Amino acid sequence: MEELDLIVETVKQDMEAAIKHLDHAFQRIRAGRASTNMVQDVMVEYYGALTPLNQVANVSVPDAMTISIQPWDRTAINAIEKAIVNSNLGFAPSNNGENIILNVPPLTEERRKELAKQAKAETEDTKIVVRNARQAGLKELKRLEGVSEDAIKSVEADIQELTDKYVKACDDHLKVKDAEIMKV
Repeated sequence: MEELDLIVETVKQDMEAAIKHLDHAFQRIRAGRASTNMVQDVMVEYYGALTPLNQVANVSVPDAMTISIQPWDRTAINAIEKAIVNSNLGFAPSNNGENIILNVPPLTEERRKELAKQAKAETEDTKIVVRNARQAGLKELKRLEGVSEDAIKSVEADIQELTDKYVKACDDHLKVKDAEIMKV
């Protein structure tokens, strides 16, 4: 039945979106190497509007421990510096009048454990979203009328199978990120 397929497809899309969100969250959790992803969510107040950093400057990684930010408009350099400090990324920006340099300090053992804990929390939040998608799908199934019990049981099994698959995907993503964080 088309309605049943639609419910399963909607649940699957919601779970896919949860995994994509987890990947995005993991990109922000640094693992010892400098990356442009570390500053991708920084918003700069530029001419009165909050603007993403990558729209007011060129962000590059010249080496494993440095992020270089070169504003296209030199008058924005102080606003960019302020935005980085206010973003609580833990970087102390240095400004030479043309560029802003962020030195990425090596991770201490304590900081690694903190980041691992943060990654685990993101994973747990994602699992909750996956389970909520399952619940929404099951509720939608219960609302259907004129559908055989066998068809409903079959779709419930499909939804549970999807849930198990995506919860396992969350765990797999966490294992990879944990290994990345703990690697010295």
